[in-house]
Amino acid sequence: MIKNIVFDLGNVLLSWKPGEFLKNSGYNEESIQLIMDTVFRSQVWFSLDNGDITKGEAIDLMTARSSLKRDEIASLFNLCTEIIFPLTPNIILLPGLRKQGFKLYYLSNFPREFFNEIKKEYEFFSYFDGGIISAEVNQSKPDPAIYKTFIQRYGLNPEECLCVDDIEINVRSAESIGMKVIHLSETDSLKDKLWESGIIQ
Repeated sequence: MIKNIVFDLGNVLLSWKPGEFLKNSGYNEESIQLIMDTVFRSQVWFSLDNGDITKGEAIDLMTARSSLKRDEIASLFNLCTEIIFPLTPNIILLPGLRKQGFKLYYLSNFPREFFNEIKKEYEFFSYFDGGIISAEVNQSKPDPAIYKTFIQRYGLNPEECLCVDDIEINVRSAESIGMKVIHLSETDSLKDKLWESGIIQ
């Protein structure tokens, strides 16, 4: 019996599509590729996500490894909170799920500085009973360790948890420790998926 619903943030409750944002902002394909490889898909970004380095250190490392100038990279970091926006059709489901008696949590790969800004900006975080971001615990999805850390922190039974994530490998990792899962692809409706799982009646 599911008692807890654990949400990923990026592309589940918050849109995170930097490449699409850059395209809509007028960047050409060559520039987008360079930015994505230097910043958002880089090993340095993973280290930032994992809490191993600070934002300033990440910018310095990216600058040293790229043809992009430091101020260009810093300006991209400043855009992060603009790239992110709430996925309202999914967020509006949260109060109803709480009324049904479910405990709600978040579990997401997220750089610490950006998360702190986002958490202050959006009121829907008040619906959560708790959560973990990767930078806080120096563990990242899809490593099963972050799911185990989450389960231990809140004293939960994995079999009573439903994990919602947009990335297949993360879903499989959650499943490997006994959690029930929903893989939410870009074309899926979260409401429909929850209904199919028997969560929404």
